[in-house]
Amino acid sequence: MIEEPQGRIDYDDCGSGPTIVLVPGSCSTGAAWRPVIAALGDRFRCVTTSLLGYGQTAERRTPADCSIAHEAAVLESIIRRAGDRVHLAGHSFGGLVALAVALRGRVTLASLTLLEAPAPEALCGVAEQQHYRAFRDMTDSYFAAFRAGDKEAIAAMIDFYGGLGTFASWPPRVRAYAVETTPVNILDWASAYTFPLSPASLAAIDVSSLVAWGAASHPAIQRANELLGTWINGASLTAIAGAAHFMIATHAEEVAKLIAEHVGRAEAT
Repeated sequence: MIEEPQGRIDYDDCGSGPTIVLVPGSCSTGAAWRPVIAALGDRFRCVTTSLLGYGQTAERRTPADCSIAHEAAVLESIIRRAGDRVHLAGHSFGGLVALAVALRGRVTLASLTLLEAPAPEALCGVAEQQHYRAFRDMTDSYFAAFRAGDKEAIAAMIDFYGGLGTFASWPPRVRAYAVETTPVNILDWASAYTFPLSPASLAAIDVSSLVAWGAASHPAIQRANELLGTWINGASLTAIAGAAHFMIATHAEEVAKLIAEHVGRAEAT
């Protein structure tokens, strides 16, 4: 745990070797990375955390001030604690926060891995309105259902990412945590929609980068990540066969292999 005046930040550390900071997405904690860490074996030092409002990481945002800068500042604290030559890997909203850290340039990264970052703003202004509307229609409906008292409104968002029936297939305790943290997830989406992304801004990222998505994911998610990978100079792009959004659980071996190979290339250079 890291103690800061603004509140606690989850911090866990295991293994030895090149350091990889693994950032989970919404409705989860650093424990979400356990299958990938197991698949990585003993080759790396793995540092995990939880985003604002999840696990033991204290919330710092409000509906009036939910800038992704708050998330980035917390992740920068994790990276500074982890030490030099940190490889940063983020899944889902954790990927968007990792991208914000890379754009801010306040810490030095050895490499960057983005796994299906929810980046609707990448679709704005580049003739991708159909895909952008898919994001907007989903979140507008989800938010309205929650305001109307639907306690499981978040199921629509989960199924948008994982496919119809994903939420219902989760263990009861996992569903319960998603329901419990719905207000936090709504702040996450507000952060995403106020985080501008453009070819020019992403071209300024000067770090070895990998952008991956699930080949079975929603087309809007795939396209947003394809654009991110295209705009980051020299980034590697890949679609994980058979995977959808929750790939770090369902395709842990494949994800671990991608990360290990990417980190290995960055270490070699």
